[in-house]
Amino acid sequence: MDDRAIVIGAGVAGLAAARVLNRRYANVTVLERDTLPYGPVPRRGVPQGEHPHILLVGGLRELSALFPGFETELLTLGGTALETGADICAYRLGRRWPVAPTGFAMISVTRPQLEAVLRARVTALPGVTVHDQVAVAGLAGRVGQVTGVVLDSGETLDAALVVDCSGRGSRSDRWLGSLGLEPPGQIEVKAGVTYSTRLYRRRPGDLGPWRAALVLPAGPRESMSAVALPVEGDRWIVGLGGWHVAEPPATPTAFQEYARQLPDPLVAALISRAEPLSDVTVARFPSSRRRLFEKAAQSPAGYVALGDAVCSFNPIYGQGMTCAARQAKALGDTLDRHQRVPDAAMVRDFYEAAARINETPWRSAVGGDFTFPGTTGPRPRGIALRNWYARQVTYASQVDASVYRIATGVQHLVDPPSVLLRPGFAARVLRQARIGRRAPAVPR
Repeated sequence: MDDRAIVIGAGVAGLAAARVLNRRYANVTVLERDTLPYGPVPRRGVPQGEHPHILLVGGLRELSALFPGFETELLTLGGTALETGADICAYRLGRRWPVAPTGFAMISVTRPQLEAVLRARVTALPGVTVHDQVAVAGLAGRVGQVTGVVLDSGETLDAALVVDCSGRGSRSDRWLGSLGLEPPGQIEVKAGVTYSTRLYRRRPGDLGPWRAALVLPAGPRESMSAVALPVEGDRWIVGLGGWHVAEPPATPTAFQEYARQLPDPLVAALISRAEPLSDVTVARFPSSRRRLFEKAAQSPAGYVALGDAVCSFNPIYGQGMTCAARQAKALGDTLDRHQRVPDAAMVRDFYEAAARINETPWRSAVGGDFTFPGTTGPRPRGIALRNWYARQVTYASQVDASVYRIATGVQHLVDPPSVLLRPGFAARVLRQARIGRRAPAVPR
């Protein structure tokens, strides 16, 4: 079908892709093997769905452009706007950061709530059909051309373009191999991340003057992290995690004890007095994985992978949803440049664009992972120097509000990392970092 596109997967990446394709194809079919719930309910197909999710400012802006009114809807449903420098108590490198508004605000909601809003928007679009409990068994077509998908039932659905948003567990290697194509190479970095989560009732003043809390470790000596975020339903979602943790806390007692070991007591104090609303849930993320589609010897026309199916980031850094939204936009832009013809040239151009989107957050996340002993995998070139400079930026950010604002724009994937390397800025960072290293801890 020349005017039909198929999206495999109804997560954030798939829903963003469906919106983009809806503007360019008369018919868009979304196929999801999971059972899709009504409303903001965790589902099996999103194994991290019960845990804290951060939609970076860059991702919020991308999704708001695709779905006008998206921010307002999240707030109406109980989301909380968080000014990154004024509302979040951030602890890192031995101290809490002082209040320093950055001009960047994100919205805190649960992953099921965010996904439910996007799913309702997409299913209401004319020409879009979402099917759940439908599994894709393979791709239809030949070596140089994908013409649709083959379902587990044996039925074949034809399409001009197939977009694989089936996530980290994508079977693209096998699917492409069945068409006689060599699967793309991949990079894997084993960071051994685990995290545990519990929900609590939220009351005014639970965190004193703060609206959220974040504790980040400074490797290699520290490895434990924590986050407490306000979410819909007047609840706190509290996540405790770390790198290469042998036994993540899985019981209420262990959860509280883990929190007491954090270098900042704010999160432990919160959960010691707040009313629990859920059991403790545990997730493990053994490794970050990047599939190098942009370097594949041959890219068949009519098929692209997007989101975690291309690059699966360490979730502690909160980059995955934002990168997926940016890739969806890049897909639309690439289709427009190629006059909506998804030939091999268009596919190669898209993968090159996706690689550019993924490169900076990948380097940042992997660089952070390698500060912790036990992380294994290919080390990016120049990682030691980049990690050293990143630490100087952090020290400078703690004492210089202008450095903090610029660094926040890069962290939230709003601004390119090149702004951190401008000579004048770098000189300021190095000068202010010397002050930051000697600065007294901010009173708790």
